[in-house]
Formats: sequence, C-alpha cells, structure tokens
Amino acid sequence: MSVEKSVKKRRSAVKIMGQLIGLVAPLLHIMLLAIVLGVLGYLCAIFLTILAGQVLLKGLGEPVMLFSDMSIKTLFIIMGTAAVMRGVLHYAEQYCNHFIAFKLLAIIRHKVFAALRRLCPAKLEGRDKGNLISVITTDIELLEVFYAHTISPIMIALLTSAIMVIFMGRYSPAAAVYAAAAYIIVGIFIPLWNGKRGGQTGMEFRTSFGELNSFVLSALRGLSETIQYGMGKEKRHEMQERSEKLGKMQRKLSRLEGTQRAVTNFVILLASFGMLFLMGEMYCQGEIGFDAVITCTVAMMGSFGPVVALASLSNNLNQTLASGERVLSVLEENPVVEEVAEGETADRKNEPIAALRNVTFAYENENILKNFSMEIKKGKITGLHGASGCGKSTILKLLMRFWDADSGEVEISGKNVKEISTKKLRDFESFVTQETDIFHDTIAANIGIAKIGATREEIMAAAKKASLHDFIMSLPDGYDTQVGELGDTLSGGEKQRIGIARAFLHDAPLLLMDEPTSNLDSLNEGVILKAVKEEGKDKNKTVVLVSHRKSTMGVADEVVEL
Repeated sequence: MSVEKSVKKRRSAVKIMGQLIGLVAPLLHIMLLAIVLGVLGYLCAIFLTILAGQVLLKGLGEPVMLFSDMSIKTLFIIMGTAAVMRGVLHYAEQYCNHFIAFKLLAIIRHKVFAALRRLCPAKLEGRDKGNLISVITTDIELLEVFYAHTISPIMIALLTSAIMVIFMGRYSPAAAVYAAAAYIIVGIFIPLWNGKRGGQTGMEFRTSFGELNSFVLSALRGLSETIQYGMGKEKRHEMQERSEKLGKMQRKLSRLEGTQRAVTNFVILLASFGMLFLMGEMYCQGEIGFDAVITCTVAMMGSFGPVVALASLSNNLNQTLASGERVLSVLEENPVVEEVAEGETADRKNEPIAALRNVTFAYENENILKNFSMEIKKGKITGLHGASGCGKSTILKLLMRFWDADSGEVEISGKNVKEISTKKLRDFESFVTQETDIFHDTIAANIGIAKIGATREEIMAAAKKASLHDFIMSLPDGYDTQVGELGDTLSGGEKQRIGIARAFLHDAPLLLMDEPTSNLDSLNEGVILKAVKEEGKDKNKTVVLVSHRKSTMGVADEVVEL
C-alpha cells in the first residue's frame, strides 16, 4: 500500500488494534500492573459515593446490607483513605501507561527507520518525502494515545464493570442485568457507532495532513524560485486551499466528537434515572429493601467513569487508528530487493570484474534495457555514453543491486549479485550518484560518512583528489564548516565534489560514477578526471564512468554506446 496515496484502511479497527497490541509483548508485565492499578483506582472512586450512601442510610436509621457492623466514623475514615488512594493509584496507573507508550514509540521509530532502510532505494524513489516525515513524526506520536490511553482503559472498563455488575447482583439480579446493558451501550455500542461514522474521515485527515507537510517542505525548498518567478500569490492560494480542506475535516471530526459526547451523556442520564425507577418499582413490590434502592442507584450513577473513558476513546481513536494503519503499512511493505545477509564475497581476482548478461529491465511499464550484455574489464575505465533515459544510470543501479534485473544476470567478480552478501557487495563498490545528498553537519562529517572512523588526513586526501581542498580551506572554519540543511550553503558543483570525495575515501575496487562532472566547470572536470585515471592506475581500480558528454569519455579506455 502506498503510504502517501492511501486514504482507505486495508484492515478493520480490531485488526489494527490487535497488531499494535502485539508490540506490547516485551512490556506486558507493566501493562498488567497498570490495569490492576487502574481497576483499584476506579473502585476507590466508585465506592466513595457508595460509602456516602451507606452513611446516609445509617444516619436515617435504615438497615443496610453493606458495612452493617461499621460505625459512621469508621466509614468516614474508609472514605478518606479511598479518596487518597484514588489519587495515588491513578498517578501510578498513568505513570505505567506512559512509560510503556514512550518506550514503545522509541521501539516503533527504530522499526520504521529499519523498514525504510530495507525499502531503500527502489521503493523510496519518487516517494512523497513529506508524507514519510509525517509517518515518522506525527503518526507515531499519535500512537501514544493508543498505548497510554486505549489498551489499559479497555481492560480497566471491562474488569471494573464486571465487578460492579457482580456487586449490584448481590442486591438484585435485575439490577445487575440492567447495569450490564447500560455499560455495554455506553462502552461498546456508542464507540463502535462513532468509529464507523468517523473512520474514513480520520484516515483522510491523516493523509491530507501528510500532503500538507509535503507541500510546505517543497515550498520552502523552492522559495528562491517562487520569488524569482513571482509565484508567491499562487503558492499562498494553494496553501490556503489545503489548510481550509484540512480545517473542514477537523471541524467534521469535532462535530462527530460533540455528537458522541452528547449521546453518551444522555444515555448515562437515562440509565441512572432508569435504575432509580427500576429499584423504586421493585421496592414498592416488596422485592428489595430501601438500602438496595439507594445503593444500586448510587452505584449506577458513580460507576460510568471507566466506560465513559472508553466511549471518549472513539473521538481520537479514528485518527489514532489511521496513524496506526499508516505505520503498520510501512512496517509490512515488502522491498523490491531483499538484502542478502549471508552470502558470497566479491573480490578482484576474476576477469571481467563485472558483467551484465542478457539483462532485461523495466521500471513498471517503461522498458529500459532489453537483452543487454556488456563486460567491465578489470583495472580499466569503461565509459557509458548515450542520451538521457537510455539506461546508463540503470546499469549502475543494477551493479549496486538497488534493483534486480527482470531477466538475465548481473555479475560481480564472476558471481551473481543476488548470491553476494549485500554488505560485502556495497563494500566492494563506490557509487557517485547524479544528485549528492548533503547532511546538516560539517564538511568533514559529510565526506567522512564514506568510511567509519576515517582520520582527518584521509578526509583531506580524498578532498584533494576531488579538487575540493582549496575551497574548504578558504572557509572560516575549514573542514569544520557547517553546510546547512540539504547543503544549502554549497553550490551544485561543491556538493558534487563532496560526493566524489566520498567515493575516493571509500576506496573500493569498483568505482561507479554517474555524471560525476555534470555540475563542474571544465577546469575542475579535468582535475577530477585526471584524479580518477590516476586512482585507477595507482590502486588497480576499475572505473565505470557514465556521461552524456563526449569530453568526459576522453579519459575512458573503452566506451560503450547506448
């Protein structure tokens, strides 16, 4: 399911909740403790009113079934203790629930990042980044409502209601049946009814929220172009339209919430007076005593707390379940290419060092390569030349195993890439892409990601080969200069040279370069191509150089025309 395009839930609310609850397994003991504390806390609150009724009956001189041997003074002491314990137990319950929630949110974020890494790069090419950011941030954050305020309240409501039904059943079986029916209506029927009304709106709201994030992110990145071409009015109008659309959905959800609360309060009021009427009728017929009338009515009025909390869940639960669906969809999405954990090792010994044999490949319905074959000779620079869209970049991605060929074989050192350990394959290759991603960090750190634990000397040596060292040294902080978000303080050519420096630092036997000089002037292009040629000779490296420029192909030992 596409994260950014889906506005319909694939599965039912019960299934989503079941899968989310499955993540609680490592913290189940804390969850059980929270449930026990919550039940005891609600019972303290409920029995405060029941004990007050017993005090009233004793004051009137009426016989009572409950606490008949206790004095009014003792009942007041118990009430005071129950009031204090209610606060203590509620705090402890909330502490346990929030501990579980925030612990699980960290676990889920880790799982989502791991899933995105598994899906990279094939499944994430062209994916709406703003929506992914929404999943990682706000959607996961909304799951806090589920873990802290949904799972245990459901169990607390069930257990507390069962205890109260048994308690009222001691006075009258009819009262027990009536109370059970009222609890079911308030705690189950009303939330299900409200959830059915707002489920689709909740999913649409979360999706639209993600789309708004994407639009804002895109607008900020393209702010210069917007100003340059006078598109500010149009962008502002689109922002307003999107915001108004989101606002309409929010208002609709608020109306649903208001309706649900009104219906819940009406049913509670009706049920409370209904219990009084039922008990009064049975008292008039001599079936129960006066203490049963007061106790059951007071118990009915004071015991709706847990099921009201359950009914209120449906207000936010629509958005929470929509968020859960989006998060679970990312976790369950299958990658285009499955990584090989244990496999063969790539080495320099075989000739050719890489090859494509009768390879056919298409992006969905767009055919790129058909029965294509080529060999990449060890220690040579092989150029791939041709017009845009002819498959040059695709060949490099197949060699990196970012994608798998539809048919035919892609080989590295005589072995099918599908049989080589993915980590060892990536260690064997350096890949310079057309667009270099720059992280919000120092220049040294941005180059250093190519080799964990690289020394400053190694980073500087790589920068010199990429014709970048002199530029870096001209900056106020040199290699410790912060490059800003997405490298916005750097030019396109400077970003590209950082990508090339990474490749030199990675120091792999097979160097794949996709349009490495497209953003460079002729002087820097010449310096870098010279460095590539020397790197190949000095370290016996194999280079595959992709370019649509004829001048770039001058450094190649062999050129393949596509």
